[in-house]
Amino acid sequence: MTIRFVLASKSPARLKTLRGAGIEPEVIVSGVDEDNVTAESPGELARLLATLKARAVVAGLTDHATVLGCDSVLEFDGEPYGKPETPDVARERWRMLRGRTGVLHTGHCLIDTSAKQELRELSSTTVQFADLTDAEIDAYVATGEPLQVAGAFTVDGLGGPFVTAIEGDYHNVVGLSLPLLRRMLLEIGISWPELWDSQKPFTYDESVASTYDETRGGVARAQAAARAVDELLPKGSRVLELAVGTGIVGAELVALGNLVHGFDLSTAMLRRAKVRLPGHVAAANAGRLPVADRRCDAVVAIWLLHLLDDSEPVIAEVARVLRTDGVFVTSTEKSDTSRYSDGRVPNETRSQDALTHLVALAARHGLVLDGATTFPGPTRNTGDAPIYPLVRFRRV
Repeated sequence: MTIRFVLASKSPARLKTLRGAGIEPEVIVSGVDEDNVTAESPGELARLLATLKARAVVAGLTDHATVLGCDSVLEFDGEPYGKPETPDVARERWRMLRGRTGVLHTGHCLIDTSAKQELRELSSTTVQFADLTDAEIDAYVATGEPLQVAGAFTVDGLGGPFVTAIEGDYHNVVGLSLPLLRRMLLEIGISWPELWDSQKPFTYDESVASTYDETRGGVARAQAAARAVDELLPKGSRVLELAVGTGIVGAELVALGNLVHGFDLSTAMLRRAKVRLPGHVAAANAGRLPVADRRCDAVVAIWLLHLLDDSEPVIAEVARVLRTDGVFVTSTEKSDTSRYSDGRVPNETRSQDALTHLVALAARHGLVLDGATTFPGPTRNTGDAPIYPLVRFRRV
């Protein structure tokens, strides 16, 4: 069973904590205005903010999901302290905290839309702070790290040396309690290993291939992509398409006057590509192409690089097989384009098709950026159509 697990928080530390425990959540930021929320105690404030975040995200969903909202508040002398936001406030906060003890509260709200359950819990950890000098405080504040974290400190970053002891769950101080989350998930019938299983690598098997075209914009999207690619190709090109898939884009490129050969790893996808591009597709790894050096005029990769853990081997192979002045046309920023269209923030981690990343890799292998265009994708949940960028690199 695939579980759609959503983290209703933009915190990089929470995302990193979940990833370290084997979970790759979908991140949707709630947009809740934390400054205008009050509660009877710091702990209740953290729990209330977590609940508001989770509910705000659930309200915008169109499909079932399990949503986790979290928020952290530092309690010191009975008062709540969130993010300081400015250097002056952070500096004042640390002069107050040094050599003393506070309690870091993290509220957790887990909502499962299928089971129609909402759980609200609080985890609290006592934190002992080092007796910092004014110079250490100034230097720490100057890094910028304390400005955007609850209580103006981290335990897993630059602030780690300034926390002398904790009593309670370490992960709770980072931003979410893994043991507490495990217990909450069990209450709604989800075991932690089930989340591991739901994060297994996606494969383009028969179940995916059979509905791939119709669920991803069909011929209309393929035509839009092919027209945009054709703008960046030399006229009447001999094109090598990587991750040719069902051949739907490749067939449209042929209709525009190009000769297309395609490679893919998925047997199920190739079975369909062979119908559209008979005699011109084969199984191959884009990182180990069965092509001699300097044989290709043009290589095309649409929605491939963002799927990879490391796009450099593919870039290196493209550079190897391209002739001098040959071109590589690829989609870029695919993940973030879709996230923006769905009203979400960019990915917190570097995507393998991020333009700045690709430009740096390409330069390393003798490819220079020299063209770009865009094309529209299918309409998303918000009613808007994402605009996908394409870029062209030239072999020098």
